[in-house]
Amino acid sequence: MKIYKYPTKDIWKDLVKRPIFEQKEISGLVSGIFTEVEKKGDKALIEFNKKFDKAETESISVTDAEIEKAENLISHELKIAIQEAKENISTFHTSQFSEIQKIETTKGVVCWRENRAVEKVGIYIPGGTAPLFSTVLMLAVPANLAGCKEIILCTPPDKDGNINPAILYTARLCGVSKIFKTGGAQAVAAMTLGTESIPKVYKIFGPGNQFVVAAKEYAQRYGVAIDMPAGPSEVLVIADEQAVPEFCAADLLSQAEHGSDSQVVFLTTDLKVFDETISAVEQQVRDLPRNEFANQSLGNSSFIVMNSLEEAVGFSNLYAPEHLILAINDFEKYIPMIQNAGSVFLGNYSCESAGDYASGTNHTLPTNAYARNYSGVSLDSFVKKITFQHLSKEGLQNLGKTIEIMAEAEGLFAHKNAVSIRLK
Repeated sequence: MKIYKYPTKDIWKDLVKRPIFEQKEISGLVSGIFTEVEKKGDKALIEFNKKFDKAETESISVTDAEIEKAENLISHELKIAIQEAKENISTFHTSQFSEIQKIETTKGVVCWRENRAVEKVGIYIPGGTAPLFSTVLMLAVPANLAGCKEIILCTPPDKDGNINPAILYTARLCGVSKIFKTGGAQAVAAMTLGTESIPKVYKIFGPGNQFVVAAKEYAQRYGVAIDMPAGPSEVLVIADEQAVPEFCAADLLSQAEHGSDSQVVFLTTDLKVFDETISAVEQQVRDLPRNEFANQSLGNSSFIVMNSLEEAVGFSNLYAPEHLILAINDFEKYIPMIQNAGSVFLGNYSCESAGDYASGTNHTLPTNAYARNYSGVSLDSFVKKITFQHLSKEGLQNLGKTIEIMAEAEGLFAHKNAVSIRLK
């Protein structure tokens, strides 16, 4: 880990940098994968399963029998937990519906906006070392609420060609239309281009490694939208003298264990909390089953002593973290100062894991400083907003002259005539 004490603002720009990957090499690999999927369809996906996941798959489609079998492979306790999380996520996202408001901008001119669901969406669920069935909840629940007609799920198989049973159970519970055994950039390519089995979708959601992120960005060349460039996980914790070092350490490690490319940042104004948190991290990481990933992540991570909480929030806004934890006493005072963050956790007991699983907020969030200009996934992510207007005869008479003057000033006389011919 990298340790800094009272860094001056002129070096902050260097401290907020994320680990850098060789983009040129990644882009070339992604382009090649798209070409293979476009040419060979399902066959390419089966070959990539063997190459990248060491998985033998005769078919990439998940059958109803496989889903039913999966339901018997997970515990009753886990099913209850998934159902409770689904209920909280549904409650929070249902609150995001907005009523239609018709506004009369000029007498006789009425304008309004209505939502329409994105008809076909694809959701990517990371598998491998951490099969994220929780991400199925975060994406399929709002997709269903929004009214998406087709929800396609892609996730990598294990070496035996099977999908994690919790992913299959959750997918069925949340109304996913079809599930496919394919992961990585090739899954994104399949949902972008379509294959014999996988339908082409209009928008792709879901986090992943740098190859998945690059593939989602590449997909936009084909007219497919994406939720955001959601890459490796990250958290920034701000702590004062009343923070609990063991809690802070646990939150930092909860993100560090995601993978070697994750990053965690710890800021505090208290030297005692600083030292005790570092000690707690070193102690707790030894007991983690995924400590190899966590230790690699900690090598990219920073522990910083700041002069004040105001300075710490300023640093956080520059970093723009995916997750921000305020382990401070008077957190309400600092909420208005937060400009850039994916999701914020307030106080000593608001662990980041709550948002990852079951509090109700969405855990698909912008990383790599994209919180400066992206929001996390919400109900709005799954809808388009269409505007409507109705002008009565009186309305056009009231507004017509304004339109004619503006159209003529732009030299667009056909625009002007569309009004004039009606006024005559």
